[in-house]
Amino acid sequence: MMMRPAIAVLSSNVLMGLGLKTLLGELLPMADIEVFDRFDDFENSDADRYVHFFVAKEDFLQHTAYFRSLSHKTIILGRSGTASFADMHQLDIYSGEERLVGDILRLRHAANRPEHRLTASPSQPAALSTREEEVLILIARGLINKQIAQRLGIGMTTVISHRKNIMEKLGIKSVAGLTLYAVTRGYIDAGDL
Repeated sequence: MMMRPAIAVLSSNVLMGLGLKTLLGELLPMADIEVFDRFDDFENSDADRYVHFFVAKEDFLQHTAYFRSLSHKTIILGRSGTASFADMHQLDIYSGEERLVGDILRLRHAANRPEHRLTASPSQPAALSTREEEVLILIARGLINKQIAQRLGIGMTTVISHRKNIMEKLGIKSVAGLTLYAVTRGYIDAGDL
């Protein structure tokens, strides 16, 4: 039996850890996400089985040698662009939801090692209409209902109706999930986010 890929989130900030677990669970439903608030618990959990570690900057600084030796798996959580970590993957957790989702999808898309690639589940949801596909693409690109209505020349109520139908057909209840669906199904490229 093939094991599901696993991802670890290490942060002494429980709220950050649980929030990231929820977001990653929506974006990467094919992976098991585990949260640790202490490095010892993480290290004792068979850390070799994780394809990625999302590590709060404070925890990274306390265990730099460990995480630098596994830099291909480590993603530092904090403000991106920190010069001292230029050689490491970073995720700006202080950015907005759309940017955070886009950054996670770009990290996922850029994985060049086969064991780090995570693919969407193969289940086939109900087909979307052409108009629903157009709305999905604009949602994934970060447009709000009013902008979508203007872009497509339709009313706000119609956009809201399409959005509701898309979510019901796909069984997805968040913008992050819709964005992942749009990228994994080829509606948009992760680089377009």
